[in-house]
Amino acid sequence: MTETLIKGAAPEGGLTAVQGTALYVGAVLGTGVIALPALAAEAAGPASLLAWIAMVLVSAPLAASFAALGARFPDSGGVSTYARLAFGDRPAAVVGWCFYLAVPTGSSAAALFGGAYVSEALGGSTLTTVATAAGLMVAVTVFNAAGVKVAGRFQLAFVGLLIVLLLLALALSLPYARAANFQPFAPHGWSAIGPAAALLVWSFAGWEAITHLAAEFRRPARTVPLAAGLAVVIVGVLYVSVAFAVIAVLGPGAADTEAPLGELMARGLGGHARLLAAGAALLLTLGAMNAYYAGAAKLGAALGRDGALPAWLARGSVAGEVPRRSLGVISVLGFAALFATVLTRTGARPLVLLTTGSFVAVYAIGVAAAIRLLPRRSKGRAASFAALAAVVVLLAMSGGYLLWPLAVSGAALLYVGWRRRRAPRDGPPAAPTDGPFAARPATPDVVEASEVV
Repeated sequence: MTETLIKGAAPEGGLTAVQGTALYVGAVLGTGVIALPALAAEAAGPASLLAWIAMVLVSAPLAASFAALGARFPDSGGVSTYARLAFGDRPAAVVGWCFYLAVPTGSSAAALFGGAYVSEALGGSTLTTVATAAGLMVAVTVFNAAGVKVAGRFQLAFVGLLIVLLLLALALSLPYARAANFQPFAPHGWSAIGPAAALLVWSFAGWEAITHLAAEFRRPARTVPLAAGLAVVIVGVLYVSVAFAVIAVLGPGAADTEAPLGELMARGLGGHARLLAAGAALLLTLGAMNAYYAGAAKLGAALGRDGALPAWLARGSVAGEVPRRSLGVISVLGFAALFATVLTRTGARPLVLLTTGSFVAVYAIGVAAAIRLLPRRSKGRAASFAALAAVVVLLAMSGGYLLWPLAVSGAALLYVGWRRRRAPRDGPPAAPTDGPFAARPATPDVVEASEVV
């Protein structure tokens, strides 16, 4: 497929490489670092460190693949746009729905993780956890309703503060590390590393989220890959360091706490440090939810524009516009998932696994699209082949939780089929005014895509 990129055909966004790095770090680092080191240690003991290292290695080609796609095809549809260019409307609708509907379940789980830290620090109850979670969801909705530039500035502040707090937790706790805490190294057997890695997919989901904001970057062809590369290094170092400290300092007791970061700080500063850890948890949660709400809101508008969701959602798909209708849908669905979890008392773990099942499906289609769309012999395409091998392993580890994205995929296909059956009665759809399928003005300033990526 031959594609061209036309300078000036779309409005230029205002996100810088530094703000983009902050969005990436917030989306990927997120709530995984405050909750999953303990959950992974419970699943595999000290051997969970191997799962963390493996996921860091897997995330590098994933990040490179999606960054190359975002640089080459900057559009608010993100992975859905890449699937449409590579495979057509139906796969685009499937991947768009899987991502869009994963964000409400994921955000409710993330908000509950942050709320658990506040509850533990204050000695509160489930009501404290739920109230904090609801407050977090309101806050990120307000930030994103103000526009992506405002969200980007908040994200930069969040990420800067959380890195300082994580480094503080490590510095305070590592003097209490004990080699004995690594014995036995694999208490549940080596096979337990697989289930631990399946949990950790949650921790490394996010490389695809920023593709929906690629058009909001200044000079996406340069800033998107740069931001992704910086984020891979920052996220990898912080994740492995915190996971090591949780095992080395807390030992078997790591599996008994919902707030491992608070326990690390408490070892160095005493019990009052849990308040500081609660603050770090809130920053991490806000950062992750902020990035996902921003990306999903843009995606919903693009899906409305392209006919994969009701056209009522299309407003806000153009770079620089705020997709408030799509954002409102995400917010409402997020609150519904939160209160359903509270009423059923299932906890956050099933939400994590349902969400990661959806993200693995998104990765599978997105990486396949990258292999088809990116130029031969390019670094991005080479990374996509490595990412595809990793995604196959992740699909195998997701097991029964793939039933959820399969159900969502079925619903997406039914909706697209219904829209097509109505099309003769409603008349042909209006030509899109933005995105990769919009009519472009004639201009001599054309750059071949192979020159960009």
